[in-house]
Amino acid sequence: MLLLYLILLPFFGSIICCKSERVGSDIPRWIALFVTGLLLILTLFIWKYSHEAIMGNYIFPNWPVEYILHWIPHLGISLHLALDGLSWLMILLVDIIGILSVLCSWDEVDKSPGFFYCNLLLVLGSVIGVFLSIDLFCLFFFWELILFPMYLLITIWGYPLSPENIRVIIANKFVIYAKISGLLMLVAILTLSFIYYHSHGVLSFNYVDLLGMNMPLHIEFFIMLLFFLSFAIKLPIVPFHSWLSDAHSQTSMTGSIDLVGLLPKTAAYGILRFVLPLFPHASHQFAPIAMWIGVVCIFYGACIAFSQTNIKRFLAYTTLSHMGFILIALYSGNQIAYQGAIVYMIAHSLSMAGLCIIYGQLYDRVYTRDMKRMGGLWNQLGWSSRHIPACSLFFATATLGIPCTGNFVGEIMILFGSFASNPFIAVLSTLGLILASIYSLVMIQRIYYGQPRKTFSLKKTSSSSMEWFLTMSIIILLIFIGLFPQYIIRIAFVSTQHIHAYLSQTLHIE
Repeated sequence: MLLLYLILLPFFGSIICCKSERVGSDIPRWIALFVTGLLLILTLFIWKYSHEAIMGNYIFPNWPVEYILHWIPHLGISLHLALDGLSWLMILLVDIIGILSVLCSWDEVDKSPGFFYCNLLLVLGSVIGVFLSIDLFCLFFFWELILFPMYLLITIWGYPLSPENIRVIIANKFVIYAKISGLLMLVAILTLSFIYYHSHGVLSFNYVDLLGMNMPLHIEFFIMLLFFLSFAIKLPIVPFHSWLSDAHSQTSMTGSIDLVGLLPKTAAYGILRFVLPLFPHASHQFAPIAMWIGVVCIFYGACIAFSQTNIKRFLAYTTLSHMGFILIALYSGNQIAYQGAIVYMIAHSLSMAGLCIIYGQLYDRVYTRDMKRMGGLWNQLGWSSRHIPACSLFFATATLGIPCTGNFVGEIMILFGSFASNPFIAVLSTLGLILASIYSLVMIQRIYYGQPRKTFSLKKTSSSSMEWFLTMSIIILLIFIGLFPQYIIRIAFVSTQHIHAYLSQTLHIE
C-alpha cells in the first residue's frame, strides 16, 4: 500500500490546496510543502524497510516491492505498481524537485496560490505514477494526466511580461505535441495487447505478460518505433524539440524546473524500462540510428544554444544537447552506460533546477531575460546579491561536467560505456563536451562580465535566506553525488543488471 500512497498523497494534497485558499493565501503553500516533505519521508521509509529486497537477487521480471489492484479485470487492466532501485531513485528525484518547486515559488505566486499548488502536486503525482506503473494502461493514464496541470501552469502562471494570448499559443503547442505522444503510445499499447490476445485468448496490459512475446520482427519494429517516438517527443530529440524551448521560455520558475527537471526524465525512464526490454530485437537493430540521433541532438542543441539571447531558451537548448548523451547511453547496450545515464539524469535535473532558480533570482532584480541587455552585472549587483554570479558559474560548470559534480560522473560513465559498443560515436560525442564548455562560459561572459550594456536600477537588492538555502542545497547535492556516486550506482546496479542480462540473453538466443 505504500506505493499507492506515493501516488494518492499528492492527489489528495492537491484537492486540499485548492480548497484551503479560502482560509488564507499562505495555507496552500504550507500544505504543498508538507505534502512534498511527507513524500520524501515516505520514500526514505520505503527504502529503510525494503532496501534488502531492492538490492537483493530477485529474478527479473519479478519485483522486490509491488502492489496489484484489479481495476477492470475483464479488460485485463489492473493498477499494478512496482518498485526497484531504478524507480526508487527516480521517485526520490521527484521528491527533491517537488520540494525545490514549492520553495522557489513561495514568494513568486500571488495569483490563485491554492489552484497553483493544486496543479503542481498533480504534476508530481502523475510523474510518480509513470515511474511506478507496470501495467501499460496505467502508464498511459499517468502519462496523459501530466498534460492538463502543465497546460494550466503555462497559461495562468507563465512569463508575466508575455501577453496572455502568446502563453496560450505556446501552451496549445505543448498540448499538441503531448497529445501526439500519447496517441502514439496508445496505439502501440493496444497493438501489443491485441497481439497478446490473439496468442493467448485473453487481454492483458501487464508488463510481465507482454515481456518476451514472439512476434514477427517487422511488427516488433513497428510497435517499438511507436513507443520510441512517443518517448522521443517528451525527451525531446530533434526534430520534436521545439515545444521545449517555447514552453520553457513562457513558464514561471517553478514550471521551468518541472519542464526540464522531470518531463524529459520520464521519457528516458520509459525507454530504459519499456522500449528496450519489450522489444529487444527491434531495439538492437535500431540502436545505431538512435545513437546517431543522440549525436545530432548533442551538436544541434549546442550550436543553437550559441545563438540564443533569452536565458530560458538557452537553457532549453542545452537540455536538448544533454539529452543526446542520455539517448546514446540508453542504446549503447552497456550496463556502465545505463548506470551513467541514471546518474546523469539526476545530476542534470538538479543542475538545471539550480540554473532556473538562480536566473529566477536574477530576473527579480533586473526584470529581463534578454542577455543582449545584460553585461557587467557582477559589478552592478550589490554585495548581498553577489552569490548569484558565483552560483551561476558553479551550475554552468556543473552542466558541462566539471569534476567533483554528479554531471561529471554521469558523462564519464556514459562515454566509457558507449565506447565499448561504438567507439566512433563515443569519441565524437566528447566534442559535445567542448561545445558545452564554450557555450556555458559564453553565457556567463555575456551576463556578468564585460562592459555594462545597460545600468539597471535593481528592483531587489538584498538576498533572502530562502534564496541562499535553495542554491546551497542544490550545490551540496551536486557535490555529494560527484564525490560519492557509488550510492546511486549501487542502487541502480541491480535494476540495470537485470535489464542488461535480459537483453543479452534474448539477443544471444536469437
